Amino acid sequence: MTNSGATADKTLAYNCPNCGAELMFDAGKQKLCCEFCESQFTIEEIDQTDSMQSAQAQAKNSEDYCEKMLEYSCPNCGAEVITDEETAADICIYCHSPIVLNGRLSGQMMPDKIIPFRFTKEEAQRKFSEFAKKKWFAPKAFKSIEQAEKISGIYYPFWVTDADTDSTYNAKATRVRVWRMGNVQYTETSKFNVERAGFIHFEDIVTSALSTGEKQVLEGILPYPSESLVPFSMPYLSGFKAKKRDIERNALTEEVKKRMNDYATTLLKNTVGGYSTVKTTSCMVRINKCHWEYSLMPIWMLNYVTPKKTYKYAMNGYTGKLYGEVPVSIGKALAFCGGIFAAVAPLLCWLGGLFL
Repeated sequence: MTNSGATADKTLAYNCPNCGAELMFDAGKQKLCCEFCESQFTIEEIDQTDSMQSAQAQAKNSEDYCEKMLEYSCPNCGAEVITDEETAADICIYCHSPIVLNGRLSGQMMPDKIIPFRFTKEEAQRKFSEFAKKKWFAPKAFKSIEQAEKISGIYYPFWVTDADTDSTYNAKATRVRVWRMGNVQYTETSKFNVERAGFIHFEDIVTSALSTGEKQVLEGILPYPSESLVPFSMPYLSGFKAKKRDIERNALTEEVKKRMNDYATTLLKNTVGGYSTVKTTSCMVRINKCHWEYSLMPIWMLNYVTPKKTYKYAMNGYTGKLYGEVPVSIGKALAFCGGIFAAVAPLLCWLGGLFL
């Protein structure tokens, strides 16, 4: 790994051990590739070359992350993006306004885990084009090649939580028995207090580490497979941007606990059977042990900006799941309605003539 001189601002770059050219992470090959000599390296090979295996080197990796990753702030929408110096002349991926260098990252912001991109930019562009072509009333500009080329690969911040819990569940249940004797029908309703308790382990509860913005978008492209999380290594960021977290885990404790409580209620209620009705009265989750990891997850993001609204399109960078908000061209919609009216007008006139 090399630095761009001894100035205060440094460029995050990983150079080819064979020829010295810059390496870029290839999502399709899951390797760092050199376009100059066509060499390919795994993340582990580059980490070994960089001597990042010791605890001392990992601490340096954390320091390097804060020093070398730069933060850009959009003066129009306020979005903050983590990237390197080479993207200084880029435009905001959210509102397409020019972005401004804000300075270094502060604090220990290096993630614990990351899910690498598995879809390349070319694949993401193709999927967007296939998605857009199916939207009849979308504006022509929305479907254009130029629009597809604006798609950006961004790592979004999440907190991932594991927990061991003791959970208890209480409910009121009834069992109804109906029988007939002669002309008389009898109904017997028995009432029960139901209790359930058990040890529940929660694995990889994913919660957004952003307080504003793309909550609906992020929920639209979830989930990510738990097994795809790998230890964070800086070469994965080569060629991509990353969003900066603005929520610490202590601010999410109650939200995560509520989700655990909801999951526990569903799990324990499903063990109750043989009753006519079951009404939950309470569910308590006691957390024995809890582990949090700050993680980055990949999204291909594209925005279509209009004077009234910004339409968001996103693709899960690992699974390919899509979420899209589609603008409607008023001209296309009116033309379509006019075409239908023109087609049925002669029939309406003929039918009208029958009744005159």
